[in-house]
Amino acid sequence: MAGTATPVSARPTIKPTLWQRLPLVSHLRQSIGLQRGMLVVGMVITAVIVFAAILAPVIAPYGFAESRVDGVQFGRQQPPSAEHIWGTTVGGYDVFSRVIWGAQTALLVVIISVLLSIFAGVVLGLVSGYLGGWLDRILVVIADAIYPFPTLLIAIVVSIVLTGGESSLWGGVLAAAVAVTVVFIPQYFRVIRSEVVRLKAEAFVESAQVIGSSTARIMFLHVLRNSTRTLPLIVTLNASEAILTLAGLGFLGFGIQPTAAAEWGYDLNRALSDTASGIWWTGVFPGISIVLLGLGLTLVGESINDIADPRLRTRKRPTKGVPA
Repeated sequence: MAGTATPVSARPTIKPTLWQRLPLVSHLRQSIGLQRGMLVVGMVITAVIVFAAILAPVIAPYGFAESRVDGVQFGRQQPPSAEHIWGTTVGGYDVFSRVIWGAQTALLVVIISVLLSIFAGVVLGLVSGYLGGWLDRILVVIADAIYPFPTLLIAIVVSIVLTGGESSLWGGVLAAAVAVTVVFIPQYFRVIRSEVVRLKAEAFVESAQVIGSSTARIMFLHVLRNSTRTLPLIVTLNASEAILTLAGLGFLGFGIQPTAAAEWGYDLNRALSDTASGIWWTGVFPGISIVLLGLGLTLVGESINDIADPRLRTRKRPTKGVPA
């Protein structure tokens, strides 16, 4: 009949594009209200620092270990000025340049530690959950034994073992990344294992077994792709922990040496003695950078958690004119 409206159930469903199915993009499309505000703020803060790290050679006016120009030595502990917009450190380095180059060091630690943690944790969780038996019991016991150890304590031990406590750029980055990897493998392991244990009893896995698919094909093609839905949340939270671990190593003197790379934790350590003298700029800017990057990653992670959890997800208001 003319003028009859098409039922809502009969309307064609628009399939999301590949871009819209990407983790952060899909979460942004699902979010509303406070969730969306937290996610957007976290993404903006993180994106600004990431771009600063990538464009460090362009943005930073000086090198991270540069203390003179044309043979003229920079003044030590100089206040912010036209030549040094964030002042200089006790070592005569430009604070702004050190902060920008420090973002690059932090980004390296996050990328390496997250990739190592995902690879090791996902593979171990997949094998343990699907195969079960004595291997599963051993891996579960090891994961439970590692989990309670403080991240920073393991980081210090790993740093001493790998670098003797005096780290080059890659030595310090590797020490922090390996420490974070060792601590966070149990998290990935537990999440993936629990999902795999649930999925291996599903009908599609039994069907693949019936038609003669190999164990490796079932594990990596059918089970793995359906057990990684919560990884974006764990990745963002672990990334913020990696930043704090690297800063803690540098602050305690086990981080990267200033002539090898810029590192925010080390700069904070060197700024402790400046505070009593009223020299605030050497510690404020590296400290704010650590807080902002950790805050940005945490906001993203918490927003993803709220969206992924049905108990925390805010229900969207129905579109005007369309039944809820």
